[in-house]
Amino acid sequence: MTTAIPAPFGGIPDDALVLANRHLAPYADLAATSHFGDDKWDLSPCRHQAHQHALTINFLTLPVQFRQAAKELCFAMLRYDLPEGEKEMSASTIRGMVSDLKEFLDWADERGIRTLREITTDDIDAYRLRVEARRHTANTVGRKRRAVCNLWYFRRKLISDALSIDPMAVWPEIKGPRRRPAAGPENTTDRIPEQVLAPLLMWALRWVDEFADDVIRAQDDWLALRNQKTGYMGIVDGTTPHERITALLQQYKAARRPLPRGKPRGGYKHQRPPVNVIHLCREANVDTTTLSREPFWSMIAEAIDELGLDDSTYMTTEICGQLDGQPWLRGIRYDDVTRFTNRLQIACYIVIAYLSGMREAEIKHMKRGCLSVMRDEDGRPVRYKVTSQAFKGEDTPAGIEATWVVGASVATAVRVLERLVPPGQDLLFAQPPASRSSDLGSSSNSVMGVNATIDGMARLMKWINELCAEHGRDDSIPQVNGKDWRLVTKQFRRTLAWTIARQPGGTIAGAIQYRHHSVQMFEGYAGTSASGFRHEVEAEQAIARGEQLGDIILDPAPQRLTGPAAEEAEARLASLENEVQFAGKVIADRKRLARFMRRHDPHIHPGQFVTCVYNPDRALCRREGDGPSLPDCQPLKCRNVALTAGNIDAFLAWLQRLERALATGVILAPYVRDRMEQRRAELTEFLEANNIRTSMNTTTKETVR
Repeated sequence: MTTAIPAPFGGIPDDALVLANRHLAPYADLAATSHFGDDKWDLSPCRHQAHQHALTINFLTLPVQFRQAAKELCFAMLRYDLPEGEKEMSASTIRGMVSDLKEFLDWADERGIRTLREITTDDIDAYRLRVEARRHTANTVGRKRRAVCNLWYFRRKLISDALSIDPMAVWPEIKGPRRRPAAGPENTTDRIPEQVLAPLLMWALRWVDEFADDVIRAQDDWLALRNQKTGYMGIVDGTTPHERITALLQQYKAARRPLPRGKPRGGYKHQRPPVNVIHLCREANVDTTTLSREPFWSMIAEAIDELGLDDSTYMTTEICGQLDGQPWLRGIRYDDVTRFTNRLQIACYIVIAYLSGMREAEIKHMKRGCLSVMRDEDGRPVRYKVTSQAFKGEDTPAGIEATWVVGASVATAVRVLERLVPPGQDLLFAQPPASRSSDLGSSSNSVMGVNATIDGMARLMKWINELCAEHGRDDSIPQVNGKDWRLVTKQFRRTLAWTIARQPGGTIAGAIQYRHHSVQMFEGYAGTSASGFRHEVEAEQAIARGEQLGDIILDPAPQRLTGPAAEEAEARLASLENEVQFAGKVIADRKRLARFMRRHDPHIHPGQFVTCVYNPDRALCRREGDGPSLPDCQPLKCRNVALTAGNIDAFLAWLQRLERALATGVILAPYVRDRMEQRRAELTEFLEANNIRTSMNTTTKETVR
């Protein structure tokens, strides 16, 4: 179909390919893509991320008198035929612009405007007032303004019709406080509250570790029934319907299992028991009308008298997963298999998203075989790696291959996904075979989108809370400020960066908090992958340090620090205090605190045992980089060490543990005792050298200032 308004002489040919200059996905055939004369343009061949939605522009939704000009505008943008100074836009951005443009063109049509050239400054001003009256955010107003201005910026590309006035004359760009500064999505995303994250992650791990096998086996049984494969429940192919039904009922009797309950059935002389005849026909692999006839119905009725009816229709899959020593479910209903496979896939997503630091697109492009395992000489796994595609910040829309070092929990989730999706599907977050979307004719590799993931997480949280309420459990997911917390995909990466940054020892926290097996785990996904996660962690660490330094500055003690670098630390803190006015406890505005730390970073790094006053020329941990390597800290020897009251308490507690271990009378190996005594002597000497008196009684310890 072509547009109702023919292109004028010298215009764009109807057979011109709108995506000719675009970088297309590998599966796309340029010759089969949309032409200028089509009323609907499919921009999906420009998609390189499998989880993104299809992109189409339907020009039939625009007023007929403006369709040709709108097509010429989109054609110029898609073909990179841009006016000087205009930036290239992605296909998705252009599609979004069309929605804003449609609002303006519909409004112009309602005012009786027949061409773009008729539009006056009064019309633009009236539309501006209409948009601003709707109380949109400044960014939304700016986007709608930009869509109108494009009709002027691209006026030389619009052959059929174009604006004759510059909208900026009456609709200038919003500046000042109304316009919120652009910010990266990671910095503005809320982190998941700890009271939500803890039970959520715990339940997700339960699904991956304990429940996954039951769900996958139920899916296999569901597929066998749905496809009427032979051999289900031991029923042999090649037998007669009577033999298969007899064998099926014998299976039920041997297991003393009630027959499946269905909806009440009528239409007979006498009301029949509500047995699920259709399900029994699936199991026996017979026609759906067979069991309603004699002698089969009498056989069913006899089995009902002996076994009774269940409360629903359950799969025969044995439930092996445990919850508090009991099966986590009585059974999985036939109609619930799809829901349970979706919940399992969502649980895998939560585990991977939070414990890997990967972005949404990077997770959704994980493929079968993406997991590799490094083992020691005894065959024990020592490191797991996941390979996927990284898109953000790359030079190509197709992304580049990147690798993340992950923990055992993520590796387990990947293996579960490889079992959940059939061998013919490579992408691990493609729709599982039990998903009803597979009945809609979608691609076998159709990956769940962002909104589907968000909805799935909400459904999983609801199921968790319903289960906890039913069984009186106290590990449900609580509300926040009286409302259910709305999980979005970006929150996991943001929360992971925040938590790691606020754990003592920086990268060590990445190993301890998430049960990772080595510091290299964190270094892998934070440093060597193409994800850029390290920068986010460092930004969070800077903010955390700013908050900690604010607490030190507000300490009323005359001398807040002691140790070799105490004097220099006090000078740096005084300089920071002059630059930043700490009213109250700390700066409450995260963005303001981050800005001050970038400009006035005193390079003081609070830790559990020491506060490092970093000077690279005398650091024993490393002499390169922008800060210390706390895992390599040598606190008893380094001259960059300063001590807060909290640091001193940590050292004294450590010394007391050594004293108790040596005084308990437990027989220690000579080498171990010698090392412990040597460490005690070194620690005592260090504390005394810094005028810190020690005592076996923590209540009598004293620090000489």
